[in-house]
Amino acid sequence: MVCHRHPMSLLLSLAVFCSLQACSSASSPSFPSSPTAAALERQKQDLINRAKQEKDNAVSAARAAASEVSSAVAASAGLAAQQAEAAASEIASAAAAKANTAVSQAGTLAAAEIEKKKNILLQKLNQEQNRVVSTISSGKDRMLSSIPLAGDMSKSSAASASGGLPDAVKLLIGAGGIYTAFLYYGSLQEDVFRYTAEDGSSFKAAWFLQVLEALANVVIGFMGMQLTGATKGIPLKMFGISGAAQVSAKACTSLALANGLSFPVATLAKSGKMAPVMAGSLLLGGATYSIREYLQVVAIIGGTAIVSMGKKKGGSSSSSSLGVAYIILSLVLDGVTAGFQKKLKMETAKAGVKPKPYDFMFWTNLFMFLTATVIAAGLGEVTAGIAFCSSNPEILSKIVKFSLCSGVGQSFIFYTIANFDPLVLSTVTTTRKIFSVLLSIFLKGHSLSGTGWSGIALACSGIVSELHLKSSAKKKAHGA
Repeated sequence: MVCHRHPMSLLLSLAVFCSLQACSSASSPSFPSSPTAAALERQKQDLINRAKQEKDNAVSAARAAASEVSSAVAASAGLAAQQAEAAASEIASAAAAKANTAVSQAGTLAAAEIEKKKNILLQKLNQEQNRVVSTISSGKDRMLSSIPLAGDMSKSSAASASGGLPDAVKLLIGAGGIYTAFLYYGSLQEDVFRYTAEDGSSFKAAWFLQVLEALANVVIGFMGMQLTGATKGIPLKMFGISGAAQVSAKACTSLALANGLSFPVATLAKSGKMAPVMAGSLLLGGATYSIREYLQVVAIIGGTAIVSMGKKKGGSSSSSSLGVAYIILSLVLDGVTAGFQKKLKMETAKAGVKPKPYDFMFWTNLFMFLTATVIAAGLGEVTAGIAFCSSNPEILSKIVKFSLCSGVGQSFIFYTIANFDPLVLSTVTTTRKIFSVLLSIFLKGHSLSGTGWSGIALACSGIVSELHLKSSAKKKAHGA
């Protein structure tokens, strides 16, 4: 039944109904049949879609940001890796350089140590080699002394001829030849300068005498050199200097005799060759001598001075001051000659040659001959000497014998050198001088007082002491 109400009531009822319907619509599911619900559904779906889109966009942005961060991290990591690699390379290079330096230093030290050890080994090897060579050489000498070498032209004729001879016989030949030749040589030299011609003149051409003596030695030396074979490549310059100094010393000895110095005094004085050598070494520095060596020289020189002052009155002519000056100059030249001879040996060793005895004899005497000829010709002694010898044939024969004795005596000296130690030769020549002095005193009419004989004894003791010192030094050297 329909009730007819007031219109206001109807309006209120309608409003309440709509409100209830709206509430019902909001709390209940939408129905497509309702246009309002569809619109709301679309709005809802749009919101959902936009939310999803925003979500997807956010996810994409996050992924892009993550990718960018990852790329940036990767780039940073790559740069860091490169920097780390560069730093590691630098460290490795520095370490390698230090290692190379250490290796180089170690190599240098090792090389120095190796070089040191090598030098020590070489020294030991050289010592062993020298010992072996010395042993072989001594064994060879013993074999050569008992086995003759047939057809060996490189040996001297004297050695070939005496092959198989005992050492005692060889010493007798060498020493006997030296004694005989030089004792007679000294006697003839004294006779030449003591000779007085019928007109009262005497022989003064000392340089002319050296020309003839050197010429005889050149001839004998040349013959010996042809038999033993000449050595090539010899430094002749030093032979020339040594020869000039040696002939000058010999000429000064002859001039001392020509100017009144007695033969015994001159011979004793010439035994003091050590004096100028010591003086030169002391002046130049670097040399030291024992008290014994000083006493030896003092004994020889002092004894010679005593002999020169101890001649009895009425004896032969006294020693002149000019003769003493010449003998002193001769001693000085002996010292100079010894220095040149040492240098000559050094030059021949540097040139790689070893001259034989007759090479020394020939070349030294050749330059002695040339030097003496030039000086004798310049002083006019060649013509004066020839004229004196022509007027006095007796002195000419003495000069010829004197020259031959010099050549023969030198040959025996070289024979002794070839077969014995130099000390043996020194002993023979030193004692020969003593015998020459005694022979001159007894055979040439030299009259000595007791003082003179004491001088002879003093000088001879100095000579014998020098010889004994050399022998002791030689034994010590062999013992070492």
